[in-house]
Amino acid sequence: MITMSPRPATATAGKAFVPIDPDYEARVRASFGRQGAMRLIGARLSALRPGYCAIELPFRDDLTQQHGYVHAGIIGAIVDSAGGYAGFTLFPADASVLTVEYKLNLLAPAAGERLIAEAEVVKPGRTLAIVRGEVYAEADCKRTLCAIMQQTLIVLLGKADG
Repeated sequence: MITMSPRPATATAGKAFVPIDPDYEARVRASFGRQGAMRLIGARLSALRPGYCAIELPFRDDLTQQHGYVHAGIIGAIVDSAGGYAGFTLFPADASVLTVEYKLNLLAPAAGERLIAEAEVVKPGRTLAIVRGEVYAEADCKRTLCAIMQQTLIVLLGKADG
């Protein structure tokens, strides 16, 4: 029988989440390492803490659309992964994560030397978690917000990630 605390993670007013799994970082990094899609596009996990994840993607010509901007599908992929892993930091060790849905608003062309997708848990839950994400394009030490996302994740309790 699997037992869980009443809430998968606890947070104070400043969103300082306390993960259930003290080894969350190793579990998240191992899972990210198994992501063929992120490896294919050259994305890397750049920051991780309970309830937060950032993924970086250097600009590459082969990831662009016809106008030379990074393709919206690539933007969606990195922010979806950042959101999933932000939530996954708060999941029990014997759980895995899947995206149920996400909404992506594209605000500006993704043009620059690299993209950074940042995601933060808004509300953790036993079954579903709500996450918000942003994607920035960096050029000449300036960041431009190019996309925002809201996401729902499902906690697949009892289904290990690996």
